[in-house]
Amino acid sequence: MQLLAEQRGEVIVVQALGDRIDAAGAIQFKDRMRELTQLPSLRVILDLSRVAFLDSSGLGAVVAVMKALGPERKLELSGLTPTVQKVFRLTRMDSIFIIHDQLPEDLLPAKPGQCR
Repeated sequence: MQLLAEQRGEVIVVQALGDRIDAAGAIQFKDRMRELTQLPSLRVILDLSRVAFLDSSGLGAVVAVMKALGPERKLELSGLTPTVQKVFRLTRMDSIFIIHDQLPEDLLPAKPGQCR
């Protein structure tokens, strides 16, 4: 699973570049997330806008990442596709995570010629 991380102030934004988080890649996803979230931050936002499929192993990996961050750091999710959103809703994990429809405006990368 390819992941791209960027520190934006007190937030680490991680974008999942693959279209699946499933049993075949869950351990790799979890390990890579742990590497990318080593830097200190108050929040980690996982952008899942490219992920079209998430199975129970993938969901377990996301929960494991949340637990690894500990109680003082928050794992938030953004850009859930309808299929992935349904998994979170059916398992009631949507009540555990802060879920954004899209990446919060203040965390979007600046467009060329635009200042932040």
